[in-house]
Amino acid sequence: MTTIGQRLRVLRLGKGFSVNELAKRSKVSKSYISNIERGVQKNPSLIIMSKLSKTLEVPLEDLVSFKMEEESDVK
Repeated sequence: MTTIGQRLRVLRLGKGFSVNELAKRSKVSKSYISNIERGVQKNPSLIIMSKLSKTLEVPLEDLVSFKMEEESDVK
């Protein structure tokens, strides 16, 4: 299962944003974004996640409830 922080990092990099750029665009502090990505902040508020999802142009649900597909071929 992928964490919110891992998903946030993938989406941020996919948009070509640095942590600094995402912080400026979303009005969420760099340190808070970094803490989410590193797993220090494990339960960010929905208000913060909403700001990030809008900036990354993804539905909030995709950011907070993302789960990796199970690998069915691995035994």
